[in-house]
Amino acid sequence: MRVIEINKENLPERFDIELGVELFTMEINYNQTGDFFTVDLYQYDNPGPLVLGEKLMLNQPLFRDIEDSRFPAPTLIPIDPSGQETRITWDNFGKTVFLVVDDGE
Repeated sequence: MRVIEINKENLPERFDIELGVELFTMEINYNQTGDFFTVDLYQYDNPGPLVLGEKLMLNQPLFRDIEDSRFPAPTLIPIDPSGQETRITWDNFGKTVFLVVDDGE
């Protein structure tokens, strides 16, 4: 598993990322009122979004309800390796909870 490094202080943060054999653009956002994070996903060479506002939920793969061949093959999942957290918050994201790429390695 590979951790996607996100600097919360720079949110919204937009960056390019290689997932499998394809390049994507991701944007991470924070909703201060609800204390949760979302992700927007774009194909690198296509300005239209694949998905906007996908909420990060602990131990739940992103885009799990979407069946579309344009989405990345590896699974993106927010996890807490310690198993202590019950939800993702500003305080624990990047400290005990991490967004990882599960590419089967």
